[in-house]
Amino acid sequence: MPDTDPLTFAAEWHADGRDVAIATVIETWSSAPRPAGSHLVIDAQGNFQGSVSGGCIEEALVAEASDVIASGKARIAEFAVTDDTAQNAGLFCGGRIRVLIEKLR
Repeated sequence: MPDTDPLTFAAEWHADGRDVAIATVIETWSSAPRPAGSHLVIDAQGNFQGSVSGGCIEEALVAEASDVIASGKARIAEFAVTDDTAQNAGLFCGGRIRVLIEKLR
C-alpha cells in the first residue's frame, strides 16, 4: 500500500530538489472539516498533497505557500465562515481555522 502521508511527499519532493512549503492546521473553532495537526504540502510549481479543509481553502493556501517559498518567512493564515454564510451554502454552522505555513528547509 503506498504511503499517502503528506509529510512523506514533502520529504521526497525536498530530496528531489524542489522547494516545498508545509501548511499545518494549528487551531480550529466550531465547525472545521479537519483537526489541528492536519497537513497540506505544496511545491513551488503549485503541486499539493494532503488537506487542511476538505477542499475549501486549499487553493488560497497554494497561493500563500508560493509567497512563503519565495520569501522564506513563515506566516499564519486564518479562514472563517460565519454561521449565516455557512447555512446559505447548505452547511450546518460556520467555523474558523488558523494554519501555519512554513518553508521546508
